[in-house]
Amino acid sequence: MIRVKDLTKKFGEFTAVNNISFEVGPGEIFAFLGPNGAGKTTTIKMLTTLLQPTSGTMEIDGLDARRQANEVRKRFGIVFQDPSLDGDLTAYENMELHAVFYHVPRKIRGERTEQLLRLFDLWERRNEQVKLFSGGMKRRLEIARGLLHTPKILFLDEPTLGLDPQTRNQLWTHVKHLNQTEGVTVFLTTHYMDEADRVAQRIAIIDHGKIVAEDSPQGLKQQTGADSLEEAFLALTGSTIRDEAASSADQMRQFAKMWGNRR
Repeated sequence: MIRVKDLTKKFGEFTAVNNISFEVGPGEIFAFLGPNGAGKTTTIKMLTTLLQPTSGTMEIDGLDARRQANEVRKRFGIVFQDPSLDGDLTAYENMELHAVFYHVPRKIRGERTEQLLRLFDLWERRNEQVKLFSGGMKRRLEIARGLLHTPKILFLDEPTLGLDPQTRNQLWTHVKHLNQTEGVTVFLTTHYMDEADRVAQRIAIIDHGKIVAEDSPQGLKQQTGADSLEEAFLALTGSTIRDEAASSADQMRQFAKMWGNRR
């Protein structure tokens, strides 16, 4: 469903993603893990056509993500780290707007919206403004919205960040149900190792722009002799605290340098 080969993204002299290759099979739940600034979000932005790679190839459902970007966008749904709902609209209106944007046929739009809002326990709140929702409710709505156009792939970029354990558990229960019943391929990132251990069938760990390991959760533990996925993660990436802001600052410096050279 996803095939990446020799993918690289450079910002001037700074290499954010360095010649990575991996594949994700149809119906698989695949976790992409790494420290802050390791290249996770840059990779997702390239896979979802928001950012052009410097080199390498990407296929989504057999389509070239660079040359067939419009068709590729129809194949996936995405939930970003930052909220993207319109708080002044109701839950139902947010779903309706997404349906129109993705040209979901009117005859199935209402049925699909009701199905997903019921699945994520939001149907009774469908006519309330989203700005009145809790963080967990907003996240559930974002995932429901991302699935409205029946995508083959769902990208989840740290979808449970800041949520309480009960809400996190409920959200992943819903995602696993959709994966099993509709065959949706899930590509996720998270800093909660227990989530990846419980949900993902396979994990790739990226550090300093390179994939340093790829296996099942149990396989990663066996490789490193660790008792938990968190211990395995630290063994593979080290225990030094990473500063994501520093990585972003490096990119900005490179942009500034490039701009200065052009003047």
